[in-house]
This record gives sequence, structure tokens and C-alpha cells, in this order.
Amino acid sequence: MDGNISNIKKWNILYPVYMNSKKTIAEGRRISAAKACENPTCVEIADCCNHFKIPNAVELDKAYPRDYMQLGRVRFSLKRDDGTLYNPAISSKKQLMLHVAELVPRHPGRTKKQEAATTSNAGPSKSGKGGKKKR
Repeated sequence: MDGNISNIKKWNILYPVYMNSKKTIAEGRRISAAKACENPTCVEIADCCNHFKIPNAVELDKAYPRDYMQLGRVRFSLKRDDGTLYNPAISSKKQLMLHVAELVPRHPGRTKKQEAATTSNAGPSKSGKGGKKKR
């Protein structure tokens, strides 16, 4: 893309939490739960940005400050250096989040992942000493 790579630090940031329907507003969700998608990943968000022809960079080593277990974020630039938009349909961060959240469920990597996610781990097993008590 024709974005200035050295200027990447000035790009906007999208954390997957912003579009996660499983999170609350307090936990960091920024769009309505109805429009949000379930557990988006950085790679899916980056692919959606590419689809909209918006330059982006995935930073997998970075964490979300409110929940530092959530690794990864996507940097993106909506405007060229001269101020014109890369995609005239998307003029704000909020619009980008809504468009990306709409596309992520249809992501090619999604269909396989959904089936694997349905099998959850079993409940906590009993711990402690077995056997009879002495009287």
C-alpha cells in the first residue's frame, strides 16, 4: 500500500475486544452487542481491513490494557498523507468497527473454528484425599 511505513506509530489502533459481543462495555466493547461478533481475532480484523483496502499492521505482541491476557491489536490508517480517505465508505474508527464486525462471522477461517469451540472443557474434578476416615 502507499502508506508511509515509518509513520506507523501515528496510525489508529483496533483491539479485538472493541468488537467482541462476549464483552461488556466496561470490559472494553465499543459497539452495540447486537452488531458485535463473537471473539474476533487480529488476523480476521486485518483480513477485513485488507478487504476494505485499508492499510493495516498486526501487532501480536501487544496486549489490551484493561485485559492484558488479550494479546494482539491491529494498527490501521483511514487516510492517506494528503488527507483523502482510502475507502470513501469508511470515514471513522466506529464505522470501520461496524463494517469489520459484520464481515468477521463470514471469514473463511471461521466455519472450522466454530465447531471446535463448541466442545468445552469439563467441570472441576474433585480434589482431596480419597478413602475412609478413621474413627
